[in-house]
Amino acid sequence: MSSILDQLRQGARQQFLAGKPARILLPETSDERVIQAANSLHELGLVTPICLSAHKDLNPQIEVFESQTDCEHWRSKAVAELLRLRAAKGMTAAKAQSAIENPLLLATLLIGCGYADGGIAGSIATTADVLRAGIQGLGLAPNARIVSSYFLMELQDKRVVTYADCSVIPDPNSEELADIAIASAAGHQRLTGATANVALLSFSSKGSAEHPNISKVREAVTIAKSLAPLLNIDGELQFDAAIIPSIGKNKAPNSKVAGQANVFVFPNLDAANIAYKITERLAGATALGPILQGLNKPWMDLSRGCKASDIVDLAAITAMLVDK
Repeated sequence: MSSILDQLRQGARQQFLAGKPARILLPETSDERVIQAANSLHELGLVTPICLSAHKDLNPQIEVFESQTDCEHWRSKAVAELLRLRAAKGMTAAKAQSAIENPLLLATLLIGCGYADGGIAGSIATTADVLRAGIQGLGLAPNARIVSSYFLMELQDKRVVTYADCSVIPDPNSEELADIAIASAAGHQRLTGATANVALLSFSSKGSAEHPNISKVREAVTIAKSLAPLLNIDGELQFDAAIIPSIGKNKAPNSKVAGQANVFVFPNLDAANIAYKITERLAGATALGPILQGLNKPWMDLSRGCKASDIVDLAAITAMLVDK
């Protein structure tokens, strides 16, 4: 059985061969890893990489935004888009013109204007800067109230599960947990093709304990069910009850999710971040992500310790999240 990453790469390559490659913007072109990744993406035929500025080691066949004859036209569109998005925040034409000198913000505005389909940053910039550019330049997706993230976790037996939110929201409230659950379910289904069975996790299973932290999770389940009545979701569930059928049957006999979950929503960032790293390091799982969700267009955040191959992998994932 091929890995989920192989499947995602194949999906991106099929888009490319069908003449509908995802155009992925890479703004941090002073980073050698980004240049290596752009060259690899071009050679592999996974996506159409676009670099914001030129670099001596960049394959001359790769598109460079600043070298395009219509560059100023698109910069003007980016200014107008920023004015539209941020007028209520006091944005002026002069401020917008100055603001687009930030390459991350310019990149997200160009994506929002349709110059590119998605983008990847964070090899140099901090997560806070990447998120800020995404929110300011793209805005939130319809029905989204927050930006959050998830990891695809490929286990050694090739099962793929989703963990959320492992990198953005430190202590989500009930409404935010519900949003994370709904968005993560959609992402899981889109990238894996599998129906999402969503478990909201806790240290309690169906009333085995009482605590305000448990009440938060229960309320999140109620909210999520009201917002997405067709979603297969349940909680509160302990992890073993969520993933092992025999334990799920014992601890939550009336649950359609218990023992069958493949999307795990953790109650806070501490739990989620620790869990994905334990799963990766002790169980030998492969962690793909973090994959940002909640923005109008695909915009991804890298670790500053990433390798060029990580950028290539994230580009393939980004391609599969583009609406064509």
